[in-house]
Amino acid sequence: GRHVLALYQDEGLLAAARPGTLFIDCSTIDVADARAAHDAVVAAGHRALDAPVSGGVMGAEAATLTFMAGGGEAEFAEAEPLLAAMGKRAVHCGGAGAGQAAKICNNMILGISMIAVSEAFVLGESLGLSHQALYDVASTASGQCWALTTNCPVPGPVPTSPANRDYRPGFAAPLMAKDLGLAAAALRAGGIDTGLGLRAAEMFAAFADGAGAAQDFSGIVHVLRDTAAPAPKGTTTA
Repeated sequence: GRHVLALYQDEGLLAAARPGTLFIDCSTIDVADARAAHDAVVAAGHRALDAPVSGGVMGAEAATLTFMAGGGEAEFAEAEPLLAAMGKRAVHCGGAGAGQAAKICNNMILGISMIAVSEAFVLGESLGLSHQALYDVASTASGQCWALTTNCPVPGPVPTSPANRDYRPGFAAPLMAKDLGLAAAALRAGGIDTGLGLRAAEMFAAFADGAGAAQDFSGIVHVLRDTAAPAPKGTTTA
């Protein structure tokens, strides 16, 4: 958020723009910062829309991104043709900051679901179930989700997933850690106690600071596999 505000104010974008310019910010930043940026744009005589995206690198390349927009209805209507050229869907979520609110909620779902999918594959491995068999069942049953069918965390079932490219991002783990950190901050600020959201933020922060620094966020499966490994024979646990 501080980078967006600095570009608008310190670097002179607002001062240089023609009066009434529509600024569309597709960053993923804190809701409060998005609202502060909106206020700065309006105070300078312009118009603003926060429009973060979901869909990852593959969505950007295929122009199938989803845009979540916050701001006025007129601003959204003007921006919609531009967003349609870059993505498959644009949703007007409400006033200033609403796009960012939708984004951090969406990515909290994604982060939690990637952990759940990864844990399921680790469990399947321990039970002698092949990755393909689990995928064939879950992808057409109640376990179906984007983390499974598009960004599958194990190699094989989804040839285009980062798992088949040595976990080169896709959606990098540090970016997921950042987004979950924003969600965690919003949860704490609102006094909302959601164990899974906060725990996912902690797990991805640790992963991004360590082995996952240059990996896709689906590489979290390695952490879960290591954590789930049985203790060597002859050892005891408290």
